Amino acid sequence: MSKDKEVLLNEEIRAVEVRCMGDDGTQYGIITRNEALAKADELGLDLVLIAPDAKPPVCKIMNYGKFKYQQEKKLKEARKNQKIIEIKEIKLSVKIASNDVNYKIKHAREFLLEGKHVRFRVFLRGREMANPEAGEHVLESLWPMLEDIAEREKTPKLEGRYINMLVTPKK
Repeated sequence: MSKDKEVLLNEEIRAVEVRCMGDDGTQYGIITRNEALAKADELGLDLVLIAPDAKPPVCKIMNYGKFKYQQEKKLKEARKNQKIIEIKEIKLSVKIASNDVNYKIKHAREFLLEGKHVRFRVFLRGREMANPEAGEHVLESLWPMLEDIAEREKTPKLEGRYINMLVTPKK
């Protein structure tokens, strides 16, 4: 059974008795499945199983094509309103020069003003792994230059050969 075939229609409904209602809110009460199918056929609509776990199962007489179209429309609208967070990554090293730091900070500020998140990564080479505090010190020295427009999501943290710090724009 595929994902879009989870809804049972017309002859696929196996219950003997169903609680039936119309698309316009009309209550037909508890009737046999065949009576409900006949009523749906008479109206030129589909019998759709709404609540299979209820006792007796609840069915609705409706235009299934229109119902499905409106569900897809709602999903599309929800997706459109979703906000995608973009994370920009800025790589640094322990022995970075101050003019390079200023250049990287300038870019980070631009990204933050555009509403993007920024991840700073200090890569530890060779013997620098023995002293990861040096990398943390680099990130801590960057923070005062950004704290007026940003919030620190994660403090500097060692992850493998990198020390990461995530910075987000202020609300």
